[in-house]
Amino acid sequence: MAEAAGDEAAVRRAAADLVAAFGAHETAAYFGAFAPEATFVFHTTPERLPDRASYERLWRRWEQEDGFRVHGCESRDAAVQLLGDAAVFAHDVTTDLELGGTRSTVHERETIVFERRGSGWLAVHEHLSPRPEQEENA
Repeated sequence: MAEAAGDEAAVRRAAADLVAAFGAHETAAYFGAFAPEATFVFHTTPERLPDRASYERLWRRWEQEDGFRVHGCESRDAAVQLLGDAAVFAHDVTTDLELGGTRSTVHERETIVFERRGSGWLAVHEHLSPRPEQEENA
């Protein structure tokens, strides 16, 4: 029981660090939270990204072509499901971002799958979807 509580706390810390790095646009720390073989499914891109390098290339393209910049990110209503050496972290996320010189706030839901690696937890999959409108106004 105590081990599960410790694992849940460690997953929550890993997720909080990942979200904080994303919200500060600290790309090295953000991408460092993902395994090289991590996969990504975003509602904003037509293709599934098969690895971290693909996502890093897309991120750089967004920065260069679209003026992409993250100015902040807030996580709320997080839940953790422990599955042995894997964990599913799900939460609502609100992001303050900039595209083409225009700032906007985006409301989404996100699931991040973590895998125990040594003494820590590393993200191996991320799935992002729009948050239903009724939740945005709650």
